[in-house]
Amino acid sequence: MTIHLTERAPATGAGPEAVSLRAVRRVHGLGEGAVTALDGVTLGFPAGSFTAVMGPSGSGKSTLLHCAAGLERPTEGSVRVAGTELGPLGEHALTLLRRERIGFVFQSFNLVSSLTAEQNVSLPLRLAGRRVDRGAVRRALAEVGLADRAGHRPGQLSGGQQQRVAIARALVSGPEVLFADEPTGALDTASSREVLRLLRAAVDRHGRTVVMVTHDPVAAAVADRVVFLADGRVADLADGLDATGIATRTTRWEV
Repeated sequence: MTIHLTERAPATGAGPEAVSLRAVRRVHGLGEGAVTALDGVTLGFPAGSFTAVMGPSGSGKSTLLHCAAGLERPTEGSVRVAGTELGPLGEHALTLLRRERIGFVFQSFNLVSSLTAEQNVSLPLRLAGRRVDRGAVRRALAEVGLADRAGHRPGQLSGGQQQRVAIARALVSGPEVLFADEPTGALDTASSREVLRLLRAAVDRHGRTVVMVTHDPVAAAVADRVVFLADGRVADLADGLDATGIATRTTRWEV
């Protein structure tokens, strides 16, 4: 798989942060069986940037994403998304924030099998009690190249098409931040390339902030920068990867 990168300035982190974690620890379990998934992570994701998060299995990648997105509460530390501190929010307020400000894309697509592509895309709007603009839903499907599949159910679509429906669903409500957890992990090369192109366009064309967990350095090559985790801590930060998966410039973090 070859990724053709466009010239763009690296994200420096000097601008406003769409997402920030400060001294975040996340411990699973209690007592002798407790496992520290995140160990004092302080990290910011600049608005309008694309960040890939990488690391070996068990390094804390998915836990970092879940804490940043408000899907898990940290044991210690603070998380701020789109200017809102998540810690003081109750479950209802946290759910509303996720619906209105955050989009999600997962490896397993998480589409509702009984609904059509159009109905799946409109689902976040319905759950939020918002009026469903069918024109906006159709435009979202057209943007991911599936205008002619609006009436198809997930079982009638390929894996790549299902993931594109999931991206349209994540973006239809206009979120400020899009979290993607291994979005190409279940896809072939051609489908992966298309999904990565759409995520890149969400940043370049629409100004979204994308945070993507991936094990694939070639997928990470589309990002502005790459965060490397090890043992629940930030180990390195690269301004980006080239198309062979080699860091273009790496900054050693004190951990």
